[in-house]
Amino acid sequence: MAISKAVQRGTLIYIYDQDGQAVTSISAPSRWPTDGLKAYTASSISVQKGSLLYAYNKQGQQTGITSLNVK
Repeated sequence: MAISKAVQRGTLIYIYDQDGQAVTSISAPSRWPTDGLKAYTASSISVQKGSLLYAYNKQGQQTGITSLNVK
């Protein structure tokens, strides 16, 4: 199963499969205007939360964190 679409609605990001079915959702509370869904591929989602960029797999499990060094 690959990610066909990721959509943010409010503070939740929904991940959809090729059949258009919602697979899972990821919480993305928005403290800053830049927070939220940044990008997605067939296998991963990138979500900014403050000065950190979180990576999630297609099951919604966190797979990494990267500092954005925002000043």
